[in-house]
Parts: sequence; structure tokens; C-alpha cells
Amino acid sequence: MEENQPKTGKYAFRFGLLLGLVSIVFSIMLFTMDMHYEQNTTVQIVSIILAAAAITLGVSQFKKDSGGFLKLSDALKIGTGIALVAGILGLLYFFIQSNIIEPDYWDKAYEIGKQKALQNNPELTEEQIDQGIEMQKKFKWLFYPIGLIINIIVGLVLGLIVGLIMKKQKPAY
Repeated sequence: MEENQPKTGKYAFRFGLLLGLVSIVFSIMLFTMDMHYEQNTTVQIVSIILAAAAITLGVSQFKKDSGGFLKLSDALKIGTGIALVAGILGLLYFFIQSNIIEPDYWDKAYEIGKQKALQNNPELTEEQIDQGIEMQKKFKWLFYPIGLIINIIVGLVLGLIVGLIMKKQKPAY
């Protein structure tokens, strides 16, 4: 008699919502501290730790509900699904923040980028940097799909790592 196997989508959705909400709270915290323009390593490390924790919790709960067994493919599905759900929520928040809450977000971000480019590339003229910024403005919509794809890849890799650590096959008998 076949046991009723839990569905990976349920875990991906539940823990994806959790990760998305925690990430939004983290983003709001950065916004209130006026650190949301910074792309430093610490912020990225914290984001990856949050994602790893959510994926570990989701895969662990799935394994527990599956009688202690876990296939690598299920861990990959859960990790990718969590990242997808959290990525969509995060991008929705970012869209609201950058277009409604702070409508001049992109202008400030381009100005910060211009200053960094001038510091890092003194051989470039201001006109050359302005041309680069104008090109970036034309393609800023690409930020959303590329951000989601990167999020999914990170979720896939974290799901793979967690799955390799936690996998346990059902006996063949």
C-alpha cells in the first residue's frame, strides 16, 4: 500500500512566503537606516543566510513529514520554489519602494553609481559615464527578470547543498 507523500509545492509556498516576508522586513530595516543603496558584502551575506535558513527549514519539515526520507529532487524543488516565491515577493516590494515610496530611487542610484564610476575609472570622462547611465536607464526593466533568475539559481544551489546533506532514500524492500 502506497503512503500519501506530501507535496513539495506546499512547503515551497509556505517557506517562500516566510522568506519573502523576512526579506521585506530586512529591506525595510535597510531603508529606514538609509542603507538601501549600499551593495556591500554584509547585506548580501545576510540575505544568503536568510535564504539558506528558510530552505533548510522547508526541506527539514518536508523530510520530517515524509517519514524521515528525502530525495535530492524534492530538496531541489523545495529550494527552487522557496526562492521563486520569495523572489516574487521581494521584487514586488522593491517595485513599490522604488516607484511609490521613494519615486526618485533610480535617480539617486544612478548618481551614486556615477560617483563610484568616476572614482574607480578616472580615465573616463563625465560624458562617457553619462552615456553609460543613459544606456542603463533604457534597460532598467531587465533588473526584475534577471533578479528573479539569480534568486532561483541561488535557491537551486542552496537546495542542492541542503539536499545532499539531508537526503535519505527509502529502503527498496
